[in-house]
Amino acid sequence: MTRRLLTADSVRDSDGVLGDGVLIEDGRIVAVGDADRLRSPDIAEERYPGDTIVPGLRDAHLHPVGYAASMSRPILKAARDFGDVADIIATAARAQSPGSAVVALRLDDETLAEGRLPDRRMLDAVLPDRPALLVRYCGHVAVANTQALVLAGIAEDAPDPPRGSMDRTEEGGLTGVLRETAIDPVSSALRSLAPEVTVDDLVGATTALAAVGLTGVGAMLDLEAGCWAGAGSELDLILEAAHRTPIYMEAFVIADTPAALHQAADRLAEAGGRVRFAGVKMFSDGSLGGHTAAMYDGYADQPDQRGTDRLDPDWAEEVARAALAIGGRVAVHAIGDRANGRAIDLMERLISNGADPALLRIEHASVLTPGDIDRFGRLGVTASVQPAFIASETSWLEKRVGAERLRRTYPFRSLASAGAPLAGGSDSPVEPPHPLQGLAAARDRCGLVPEEGLDAAAALALFTAGAARAIGEDASLAPGSAASLTVLSGDPVTSHPDRVRHMKIVATWVDGEPVQIPDGITTWRG
Repeated sequence: MTRRLLTADSVRDSDGVLGDGVLIEDGRIVAVGDADRLRSPDIAEERYPGDTIVPGLRDAHLHPVGYAASMSRPILKAARDFGDVADIIATAARAQSPGSAVVALRLDDETLAEGRLPDRRMLDAVLPDRPALLVRYCGHVAVANTQALVLAGIAEDAPDPPRGSMDRTEEGGLTGVLRETAIDPVSSALRSLAPEVTVDDLVGATTALAAVGLTGVGAMLDLEAGCWAGAGSELDLILEAAHRTPIYMEAFVIADTPAALHQAADRLAEAGGRVRFAGVKMFSDGSLGGHTAAMYDGYADQPDQRGTDRLDPDWAEEVARAALAIGGRVAVHAIGDRANGRAIDLMERLISNGADPALLRIEHASVLTPGDIDRFGRLGVTASVQPAFIASETSWLEKRVGAERLRRTYPFRSLASAGAPLAGGSDSPVEPPHPLQGLAAARDRCGLVPEEGLDAAAALALFTAGAARAIGEDASLAPGSAASLTVLSGDPVTSHPDRVRHMKIVATWVDGEPVQIPDGITTWRG
């Protein structure tokens, strides 16, 4: 029997301060309260003077393999123009073996001087002898050069795939810009040519997640390569790392059929370690940044464009039922108001046939109609939200959705007032995986529609109890709960949001043990 006492200035959750000490035995919480009453000469004590202990922070929606890839792939977010993009990918190519594919991440046309995406001709001029794929930071749009298109078997006159599209010149030729499912053939074709993302890379990335205070994440996993990494099956990689990850990975699998989902769930059940099956992940649309989020009305800056519908109702219901039947959750990506309406329709059908609303999630829930906000609350479907989106979209969000829709974009307070359960995440590597940045943005919204901000206690709950509930974990500090805790350099409830953004993670405890964090660990290259 191993007993430990953790003491700090305070121990708190979103309901209030519970004391200044946590007594732990064999990885479980025995008691929380007055440290003087809990301490004993025979109990080892870890002191955190001046700090605050909170339930372990969670991220309900994160791509761990994509995050690991972002630690080594060329990153384009800081590029100021096409010249910078060319320099970054040319440098990456020189560092790789001849003939290997260059896969670069976090391309952002909103910050490029040209105000648009590069095309394949530009990439061909820089990399004429090897395939290249530049992935927009949202993950729903990418640019391929000619070699990559040829390897994928995509001819100039190829039709758009179902639920995806390929941009074309006025003459009808391919520009290389791929949207939604049109990315998949290129990712698959480059699978054996892109630099490998190794088990060590993934373990290092999950350790970096512990360094930002996370004890568990909702891990979104592709059965194939996925656009983030471009090499190897994401499921295979996380299974190999299962016994080495320092935090919990609750896996949501992107599967096309019930059979594939069952097989993945069986493999995850056998893996052991800190990797577990959590459910299925589906898509109802794309992204606001890429103009592929499905909207009822046209985009403010592209009135003729209303986005891409990706959800087939009959298929989605079949796969969702399969997930529920094997004890999993159902998570549906929906950003545009039309996509959210379709996703809530699916949830309503599932609930009418006996599904537990607590097992149903809509990822992002970005733009909503007033009626669908009410439906979230009435049905009890979880809105899995990413406040960090606001921080990166402040310069262009109103341009994209217009003033009227802006008021109902990321409507956190309205959802909470309607009674909808909320869960916080980052969607990393779309955004930094730092939960304190998300927690602060949930409160002050970076000045964007501030009336939709959450109060401080609700923001803490978003990344503790709410996120934990959405991934099948328990963030309670009650006796018997897992001793997964985060130690912060201040109180996240009484501190101003800007102070929260800059708080330090003093320690991260998982199952009663502190995670060992290497000095100088890198947690973000965005």
